[in-house]
Formats: sequence, structure tokens, C-alpha cells
Amino acid sequence: MPNERLRAVMEAGGWTHAALADVTGVDPKSVERWVNLGRTPRRATALEAAEALGEDVHALWPALRQGRAARAVSPELVALYGQRADLPVSVFVDLLSQARQRIDVLVYAAVFLHEAYPRLNHLLRERADEGCMVRIAVGDADDPNVQQRGREERFGHGIESRCRLALLHYRSLAGMPRIELRTHGTTLYNSLYRADDQLLVNGHVWGVNAYGAPVWHLRRHADGGMFDTYAGSFDAVWDTARPVEG
Repeated sequence: MPNERLRAVMEAGGWTHAALADVTGVDPKSVERWVNLGRTPRRATALEAAEALGEDVHALWPALRQGRAARAVSPELVALYGQRADLPVSVFVDLLSQARQRIDVLVYAAVFLHEAYPRLNHLLRERADEGCMVRIAVGDADDPNVQQRGREERFGHGIESRCRLALLHYRSLAGMPRIELRTHGTTLYNSLYRADDQLLVNGHVWGVNAYGAPVWHLRRHADGGMFDTYAGSFDAVWDTARPVEG
């Protein structure tokens, strides 16, 4: 996704790609990718660019403040985010866009994806048309487990309306080739967003809405690791979920 904040700041200050590239010591094509593709430069380069533009570096590239490298903990743990609200929606979109074989989404609702990225269904259809298998499981608004989660999050009946809205968003995909949509009534401990061998795990914390809970980014490293644990969890829920007919 384009970095509209960066584009606006550059236009307001009369900055060209070449001029900012000269200040930061990079190729003008790199600056073009920052603007048009939403790429994030290295931290030192970003700091130089932000200083030249007179902007806060985190306002231009929010991802620089949110992810913390966690390689010392596990070779599978790519980054850790303090809460889901810290992640730009582009993190989810970029992850799903990279999928070539499998996309799995397990949530109660996660309506923030469609609200922030209205082309989500188009992206999923595009991936399916290219041969990717897409499985989406959303919460069953009438299930007691889902309703209990609403009480635990102090969100009341809001979670039920969100589940219905999520189903409404995804329903047009039901029955399309290589896309399956189901509803589930499980006690969900994590929301999962998988693209091939990468996975975003949004932990659920008692009394806290999912947007305020941590997210960890995993990349599959070996058989039997953390990635496989969560992938197996998805499959277990999927087996209990009810298909939504197109």
C-alpha cells in the first residue's frame, strides 16, 4: 500500500524522489518504493529522511516502533508486537498477499481488516484464482462460547454483532473455487492469520479486547515447532466448524 503520509509531506515541502535520495544516500528508486509501495527503510536511513522532512519518523513509518526482533528467543519468532493496535493493517495485507499455497484465518470477527482494507475480499479471490487454498473461520454469533467471550471482554453483545458483520463481509466468498467459509463456536485462545509458512498470532487476554492484546509473527523453521502447534490448533477448530453455503 502507498505511504500517503510520506507522499503528502514530500509534496508539501517540494521534495522530489531524487532530492530525498540525495540527502539519505540511497537510490531514487528506493525512495519511490517507500512512497508508492509503502516500503520501510532501514532505521538509520528513516531517521535521516524524517529529519530532513521535519517529521516524526514513527509518523512516517509506524512499523519502526512496533516490531521488536526476537531471534534470541526462537528461530521461529520474527517479531513481537505489544498490542494488535500497534500493527498497521498493511502488515496483515502484505502477509496475505505473499501466500501462494494456503491462507488460513481463524477469528471471532476481526472486522478491522475489512474496515481498513475494503479490497480484502478481492485480495482473497485473487489468491484463490492463482491456486491458493483459502480457509476462513469466524465466530458463530449464536454460540454460548462466543457470547461468553463478549462478557469476558466487557464488550457485551458487541461481539455478537461483530461476528454477524464479519460473516456478512465474507459471505460473498462462500462457495467460490478454493475458498471455504465456516463458523465456529470454540473458546478461542488466539486469532490466527496464516499465509503459507508465516503466521500472525493475536493472543487473547481475559478482560481485554483483541486489539489490546499482543501479536507475535512466526515463520516455520522445523517440524514440531511453535508454528506447527498453532497450525494444528487451526485444523482442530476447522474440523468442528460449520460450513457456510454460498
